[in-house]
Amino acid sequence: FAMAMQLDHLILNVNDRQKSIEFYTRILGLKHDGEREPFSMIRVTPDFVIQLAPWGSKGDEHLAFAMSKAEFDAAFQRIIEAGIAYGDSFHSVGNMRGPGNEPGSRGPGQTLYFFDPNHHLIEIRHYEAA
Repeated sequence: FAMAMQLDHLILNVNDRQKSIEFYTRILGLKHDGEREPFSMIRVTPDFVIQLAPWGSKGDEHLAFAMSKAEFDAAFQRIIEAGIAYGDSFHSVGNMRGPGNEPGSRGPGQTLYFFDPNHHLIEIRHYEAA
């Protein structure tokens, strides 16, 4: 399956831009790439950014981030240290168990679920081979 198309950016509505920047940089380890009004740019990969939009949100979006096992372990440690409720499945955030094991776009992987400050469901995962 050879295709050059890829996701370039995503606009994510947030309630508090500063809390959201802090969460995505401090907890997930992403980079704040500055402001491009009205957006705050969060760099996920060299070719993909999340544009945080200060337009308010009920939450309920789901973002899943695949990372190396070392990045996963470091993020999990930061989640624990920050006292963020987590779970081993998307329907069990707060059970403080994990990681779980669920399939993703590249097959089975270790997963952890928690909420960002806007109540968006965040999933971090690493694949068995990574």
